[in-house]
Amino acid sequence: MNIPIWPGSSSFFPGLTPFGFYDNDYQFQTEADKVANWCARRLGYPLMEIELQDINFYTAFEEAVTVYGNEVYQWKIRENFFSMQGNSTGSSFNNQVITPNLGSTVRLAQTYAVEAGSGGNVTQYTASFDMIPGVQDYDLKAIMSSSYGITSSIEVKKIFYEQAPAIVRYFDPYAGTGTGIQSLLETFGFGQMSPGINFLLMPIYFDVQKIQAIELNDQIRKSAYSFDLINNKLRIFPIPNHDSKMFFHYILVDERNSTIPLSGSGLGPGKITDVSNVPYNNPVFGLINTVGRQWIYQYALSICKEMLAYIRGKYSTVPIPGAEVTLNQADLLTDARTEKEKLLEILRATLSDASRKTQLENQALEAENVQKTLNNVPMGIYVF
Repeated sequence: MNIPIWPGSSSFFPGLTPFGFYDNDYQFQTEADKVANWCARRLGYPLMEIELQDINFYTAFEEAVTVYGNEVYQWKIRENFFSMQGNSTGSSFNNQVITPNLGSTVRLAQTYAVEAGSGGNVTQYTASFDMIPGVQDYDLKAIMSSSYGITSSIEVKKIFYEQAPAIVRYFDPYAGTGTGIQSLLETFGFGQMSPGINFLLMPIYFDVQKIQAIELNDQIRKSAYSFDLINNKLRIFPIPNHDSKMFFHYILVDERNSTIPLSGSGLGPGKITDVSNVPYNNPVFGLINTVGRQWIYQYALSICKEMLAYIRGKYSTVPIPGAEVTLNQADLLTDARTEKEKLLEILRATLSDASRKTQLENQALEAENVQKTLNNVPMGIYVF
C-alpha cells in the first residue's frame, strides 16, 4: 500500500481541518499553505521525506491557533472573573475591554449585611405573640408552628421589648425643667420672659450626656427591659403585668444557608456562574498580531514534530539495500514535548506580566523612580 506523503506543496480550501474553526477566515486560508511549507522545510524537506500530508499540517495549524486563543482567554477569565460573574452569557467577550465592577463584592457584602441587620439578600420576616401577665417564658418554636405554620429553623434577629427611648423624656412639657436649665435662664434674667417650654442653645455633648443620664437612671433605679434568648426559649424581664404583644424579626435559616441565589440577585439562567460559561469564542485569526502568529507557527511546528515522531515510532529502523536506516523518533518526540512546554511557559509569563496587578506595580515603581530622579535635579535659586 503506497500512502502519499508530503509532495512539497499544498492547496488549502475549507473543509480540510478537523473542526473548521477558521476555514472561512481569509487570513487563515492564505497562511495555511505557508505554514505547511515552512513546517515541512523545518523538518528537513526536501533533503529527506516527511511522512505527513497537507491535512496533518492544517490540523497542527488549527490546533495551534486554538491553543493560543484558549491560553489568552483563560488568562482573561482568571483576571476578570470576579467582575464577569453575574453578567449575561448572551454576547461574546472576544475583543472586548472588561471593565472591573463591584457586583461580586456587593453580593459578598450582602451576606454580612444580613448579620449586621443593615440589609442583605435574605428576607427578614416579622412575627408576634401575645404576652400573658405573669408568664415570663415563651417557646418561639411552638409559637411559630402553631401561629404561622413554620416548622423549619428560624433565627431571631431583633426582639422589640424595650421601654421608650430616653429622648422622648428629654423635655418636661409642663414644668419646663426637663433639661434642668431653668435656673440658668433665671441667672440670665430670662426666666420671666420664657413660655412654659424653654429652649436654650447648648453644645451637642450636653444632649448626649443628658440622654445617657436618663438611660443610666432607668437602668439603676428601675426594672430594666431585657430578655434572654437561648435556643428557642425566650425569657423576658420584667415579668409582664398586663396584656400586650411582643414583636420580633426573624429569618429562615434555610434561606440564609442556601447556595442558590434568590430571585433578583443577578445570577441564574443566562448568567455567568462559573468559568465554563464565560462567553469566549475561538479567536479570529485575522485579528491576531504578528507576535501571536509567530507563537502559533512555532507551536504548530512542535505539533508536526510530535505527529511525525508517532509515525516514525512504528518502525525503529527501515531496511535499505545493504544496510538499515535508524529513524529519529525519540529525538523528534523529546524536542516536540520540550518545545510545547517551553512555548506555553513563555506565553503564560507574557500574559502574567500583562495582568492588572503587575501593570499597577510597574507603574508605581516607575513613578517612584521618576520621583527619585527628579529629586536629584538642581533647583533654581530666585533672588528678589
